Amino acid sequence: QLQASGGGLVQAGDSLSLSCAVSGRTLSGQTIAWFRQAPGKEREFVAASFRWNSGRTYYADSVKGRFTISGDNTKNTVYLRMNSLRPEDTAVYYCAADTSIILSAVRERRSYKYWGQGTLVTVSS
Repeated sequence: QLQASGGGLVQAGDSLSLSCAVSGRTLSGQTIAWFRQAPGKEREFVAASFRWNSGRTYYADSVKGRFTISGDNTKNTVYLRMNSLRPEDTAVYYCAADTSIILSAVRERRSYKYWGQGTLVTVSS
């Protein structure tokens, strides 16, 4: 089970951190990702950590250099640190997880079996 939190209303240029609490199993071996869905748009990939602790992280071009995925194994929680936020980052953010994802599919939402409920991030200009 995944529980996302930390969304809110911020201004352009601000920073925000989202949390995804993972229950039922440890982070080890899981691929954990963040996706987002803006109003009227499809859910899109944001960031992922492939097979937790492998050191392999991936980002959408639109957030590279601004967003960072990280986690705390002791708390079984994954974070998405978002810096230099823009109005176009406004969306509902979802965390997702799965243990069976191959590297080539890490950016595909269909690859993930488990999803959190989403947390809304609104960036005002």
